[in-house]
Amino acid sequence: MSKEFFEALALFEQERGIPMTYMIEKITAAITVAVKNSTGCGDNVVVNIDPETVTFEVFVNKVVVEEVLDESREILVDEAQAKYNKMAKPGDTVGIRLDTREFGRIAAMTAKQVIRQGIREAERGQVADEMRSRDQELVTATIERIDSRTGAVILRLSNKIELPLPKSEQVEGETYVEGGTIKVFVVDIRDGERGPRATVSRTHPGLVKRLFETEVPEIYDGTVEIKAVAREAGSRTKMAVVSNDENVDPVGACIGVRHARVNQIVDELGGEKIDIIKYSEDPSEFISNALAPAQVVSVEMDEENPKACRVRVPDSQLSLAIGHKGQNARLAARLTGYKIDIRPESGYYGEE
Repeated sequence: MSKEFFEALALFEQERGIPMTYMIEKITAAITVAVKNSTGCGDNVVVNIDPETVTFEVFVNKVVVEEVLDESREILVDEAQAKYNKMAKPGDTVGIRLDTREFGRIAAMTAKQVIRQGIREAERGQVADEMRSRDQELVTATIERIDSRTGAVILRLSNKIELPLPKSEQVEGETYVEGGTIKVFVVDIRDGERGPRATVSRTHPGLVKRLFETEVPEIYDGTVEIKAVAREAGSRTKMAVVSNDENVDPVGACIGVRHARVNQIVDELGGEKIDIIKYSEDPSEFISNALAPAQVVSVEMDEENPKACRVRVPDSQLSLAIGHKGQNARLAARLTGYKIDIRPESGYYGEE
């Protein structure tokens, strides 16, 4: 093997990102197979490829004996002493260097096949590693095409990674234009026959969480923490936040000056409304905050069911507390984890 061969491997590593050591390992395995096939030798074949010294050597290790029973593994003591080691004695092992030119076309073709396979395996491994590193993360991808049969939007994350955005994970009313870019949340990574497959989403609450992490430095550095997110994609989201620094207002940090931060995210989500709620360890206070923008008069916890409560609001605020088609109450319940029974302050509905 020439110096140019090793230079080509180095260039291959630089351009394709496949380590030279990996390729040398595959080439060594290929040549070992070729030598075994052409010489009839077994596991006593040793191939040495060293890019630092630019050397390529092939040896067959044979045991020194007084009578040869297996020519592929044994050598007479007289021959061993005459050709390889003057001090050789029965039981010793001598390495017999082979002329690599003897392998000819068969060895070269075998090496090429294994190298191609090695390249495919390495690239699949790189893709798998890259995909796994994106699990539960926000990624920006290019819209490549739309599958007319399934309605899935096919996204391109890189030259090697294609991500389908299923119809079920798309936001109703959103328009996807081929060639445009889009942010999606990687819900999970599952291993398949052809490598890992990712589920990405535009509807998952994790998308909102990751968008705020990128837009709000206080969330990114841990000063402000997102405690919970409840979302009806394309319409409305409620997000509960808490500050780990008493000098930082968590709601204000998320909204930003003149609503600049939250508006960036609203624009990314196509106008989806976002209510930012102050989290509290006190369930009554948290539930009261979660029903915003409605005002709450009182929160009465259910003694029989620890995850249920009755909330009273001013009569004029009842429809606001419940929301359009029950959305405000529904999101508040998801956000807090409580079943919320909303009643007017006047008790118009009566007592059960």
